[in-house]
Amino acid sequence: MNQQNPYGGQQPQWGQPQQPQQQQGWGGQPQQQQGWQQHAGGMHPGMQMPGGHPGQGPSQGYDESNMIASEASVEARSKFIERTYIHLAGAIATFVVLSAGFQMIPGIDEMVFNLLMVSEYSWLAVMGAFIAVSYVADSWAKGSRSAGMQYAGLGLYTVAEAVIFLPMIILARQFIGTEGIMTAGGVTLAMFAGLTAYVFVTKKDFSFMRGVLSIVAVGALGLIVASIIFGFQLGLAFSVGMVVLACGYILYYTSNVLHHYRINQHVAAALALFSAVALLFWYILRIFMSRR
Repeated sequence: MNQQNPYGGQQPQWGQPQQPQQQQGWGGQPQQQQGWQQHAGGMHPGMQMPGGHPGQGPSQGYDESNMIASEASVEARSKFIERTYIHLAGAIATFVVLSAGFQMIPGIDEMVFNLLMVSEYSWLAVMGAFIAVSYVADSWAKGSRSAGMQYAGLGLYTVAEAVIFLPMIILARQFIGTEGIMTAGGVTLAMFAGLTAYVFVTKKDFSFMRGVLSIVAVGALGLIVASIIFGFQLGLAFSVGMVVLACGYILYYTSNVLHHYRINQHVAAALALFSAVALLFWYILRIFMSRR
């Protein structure tokens, strides 16, 4: 038995195949039935309702590309997380290759030390340039709708990290050797993996740490600048404190991957995680070198 449609025509029973049909619109002109598709106050034509029936995920054709990860379907969220960590692994691998390649440049050791010994402010200039490049790279990765610009941001930041790490890697090679650098890298990755697993298992949201992390980071940067200008050393305690700060950023960014990033922001998420891993590696290297 069919039910009468309020606008004319008949509405088929549940369980019966729905055949395409014309129905009379206002003025008696035929119009195509669109079901759930609406122009005003609802979905746009051609877009499916996200829910369907209770217990079902988004219907086929529903666009989740701009949804927050925590609100997306399990499949979409899983793909976003997978893409994020694949891009992170790619950034780390690129950093390792670039660092090794830079060290093979003839006379690079002498060139780097001569540059840094010209003035006590030369390292400040390097830091300033790195901060500026990091800001540009981050804005490209987060703000651009173009996939090419997002990848350009991640690539630019990876190259900048390899450049600023070069003096540290050269010093570390003399103090603790290549084996010591690899050990420091292994410790960094092990700590990162442990912190990541903790967030994924507990699913805690560490976004509340943002303010504290920002304040501590600005204070730490001020100490670094002061140490360069006034010539005092930042000891082991400072390095340990920076390791704690880097761990805090890993917790913060990882929880953002689960709860706050949109699922089309995998490049920006990978850049943020890479920055935290690089910070952690820098100060673990300093701790290893201080033992010698």
